[in-house]
Amino acid sequence: MSRSVVGASAVGVGLARRRRRRWVRGGAGVVALVVVGAGVAGWVAYAKLDGNITPDEAAARELERYAKERPTALVKDARNILLIGSDSRAGAGNRAYGKDSGTERSDTTILLHLAAGRRSATAVSLPRDLMVDVPSCRQADGTRTKPMFAMFNYAFQKGGSACTIRTVEKLTGIRIDHHMVVDFSGFKEMVDAVDGVRVCLKEPIEDKDAKLRLPAGRVTLNGEQALGYVRARKTLGDGSDTDRMDRQQRFLGALVNKVQSNDVLLNPAKLYPVLDAATSSLTTDPGLASLRGLYNLVRGLRDIPTDQVRFLTVPREAYALNANRDQLVEPAAEKLFTRLRTDAPVAVTEKEDAAASSAAESEEHGTYTSPPPAEPTFRGNTAAEDTCG
Repeated sequence: MSRSVVGASAVGVGLARRRRRRWVRGGAGVVALVVVGAGVAGWVAYAKLDGNITPDEAAARELERYAKERPTALVKDARNILLIGSDSRAGAGNRAYGKDSGTERSDTTILLHLAAGRRSATAVSLPRDLMVDVPSCRQADGTRTKPMFAMFNYAFQKGGSACTIRTVEKLTGIRIDHHMVVDFSGFKEMVDAVDGVRVCLKEPIEDKDAKLRLPAGRVTLNGEQALGYVRARKTLGDGSDTDRMDRQQRFLGALVNKVQSNDVLLNPAKLYPVLDAATSSLTTDPGLASLRGLYNLVRGLRDIPTDQVRFLTVPREAYALNANRDQLVEPAAEKLFTRLRTDAPVAVTEKEDAAASSAAESEEHGTYTSPPPAEPTFRGNTAAEDTCG
């Protein structure tokens, strides 16, 4: 072989090697850009979600002021979270529900107990018309209210989340570890993020105030419809707050079912919009006011079976001095609070357990006619129950 051919061959090999090196370097650069781009996108998404959450610093300061009088947590790994649905009209997303009067009230309040080991979750609705002892609380203008026996939602109206927490702790003896406040807009966006929630209606609904017009049967509600459905009182059921809370509990059970059945918690593409919606109108205690804080709280929730996610209303009856108000039913309410404080299981049934109620009444009056039940049962439902079943 001639030297010229060998030289040409060597040059060709060198050029090929250089091209490969350039391609490899270029390819590595593209890969690096993709990785960096993905990292930046991930960071931007994280930062957006993290920034959505508003820390409730004022409540933290107020609760610290009364730290010595607050209950002690009895079970290390159990958690009690107070969920407050605000009827605030402030903000563009909420103005359709009325004029912003500057007064924010708790439209819905739920005490959520997460059992140690996250083996179960129990959500207890607290009626807004329940008559309770509200302590002296700091108002937004810095002045303080006098202690008062009043409706439960008076606490949030006058003293915000800190006053509500102190009222609940005084009522139940349960230490509140965390709290979350969400407004109308946040609720709607959460429902829309999971592509709606299915409910079953026994008869058509036409409610002008709630802006609802729905057929009977299986219906998938979007966010706007869902908000009207859980808030309506005049044309749904018997018009009572009892019926409204039952409807809210069943809706929340259906929402939990929807999230679990769609693998939302395991699919980043589905999870992001849900997290964005869930955090966009959320105010929490500083310990939860970050994605890390929320993740540490809920990471074990996806493994709770739906039949162990329970919803019920605190045992109550018409207030003796005003039929339009509520009061606790004792000793049933204290039995429930004791079980939550000690992280004991809470059993629920769709209908009032007559045997348990009779035994409780006999125990109160010392006239047992049969042995008391081993475990009290409360009227409620689980997330496993199909609203169209």
